[in-house]
Amino acid sequence: MAGHGSKKVIYAALVGNGLIAITKFAAATITGSSAMLSEAVHSVVDTGNQGLLLYGIRRSKQPADAKHPFGYGTEVYFWSFVVAILIFGLGAGISFYEGVQKLFNPHPISSPLVNYLVLGLAMVFEAVAWWIAYREFGKVRGNFGLFEAVRRSKDPTVFTVLFEDTAAMAGLIAAAIGIAIADIYAIEWADGAASVVIGVILAGTAAVLAYETKGLLIGEAASRTVVNGVRQIVSRKEDVININELRTMHLAPNEILLALSLDFRDHVPAGRVEKIIHDIETDIKSRFPEITRLFIEVQSERSHDRVAAKERRAQRALRQD
Repeated sequence: MAGHGSKKVIYAALVGNGLIAITKFAAATITGSSAMLSEAVHSVVDTGNQGLLLYGIRRSKQPADAKHPFGYGTEVYFWSFVVAILIFGLGAGISFYEGVQKLFNPHPISSPLVNYLVLGLAMVFEAVAWWIAYREFGKVRGNFGLFEAVRRSKDPTVFTVLFEDTAAMAGLIAAAIGIAIADIYAIEWADGAASVVIGVILAGTAAVLAYETKGLLIGEAASRTVVNGVRQIVSRKEDVININELRTMHLAPNEILLALSLDFRDHVPAGRVEKIIHDIETDIKSRFPEITRLFIEVQSERSHDRVAAKERRAQRALRQD
């Protein structure tokens, strides 16, 4: 499940975006700025997104039942994907619309000082929320770069908020530049151009988030550290002569499904096999508590290879059809 750190990040972003949205709408109403209205809509979308992420976390904590025997952990991935769609559909869509409208029907901005004040306050709020998200993400990124850590991360709630806050900071900078050009140089269409730029920023952010969460939603394997660790544990059992297959899949950020096919030495008593399997399960779950579902199949290497070959032929036939 998404942990306490994830909720802390989301709550911080929820409060920050809620306050920012109110101030931006007030400024857009007073000044008539297209860029400011786009930013206000952006903040409302972000606030709603945080609510969806919290809902996804709550839903993911439901216990397994007959209908969903592996639990509801993937709810986190589903709602994170919905967030990416909303950023694109609402945030980017409305920003593009407002920007194009202003480009074709430019008009001066009144009371630009209000815009500058609101943008300044918004940058402070966003900077605080961004720093909290960045610090929490830093706890799990290790020595990897930012994008590599996002690619490897199995908790979309943290990097979704981080990307949202980064896009928000970039959008505020774009809005400030557009409003300043419209104010100082009397280039009225610059405000609309800034709104279009904000739309581009949001569309790009949504595309990245959708790509990353899609991989988690359809099932991603555990990290190499986990896979190699499991191999080491199994390889130490002297009566296991081959690991025919080792498959993992994240059911949630901290829930992994592990399936093993093992070949034992011939003539090992059934009681001995049962004891070894119990020891393997105990050792794996002790070292990797995130492996919550573990299935071990006893099968000769030759039999496994025959079944695997038959499956590959069936898959090729399906692809040809």
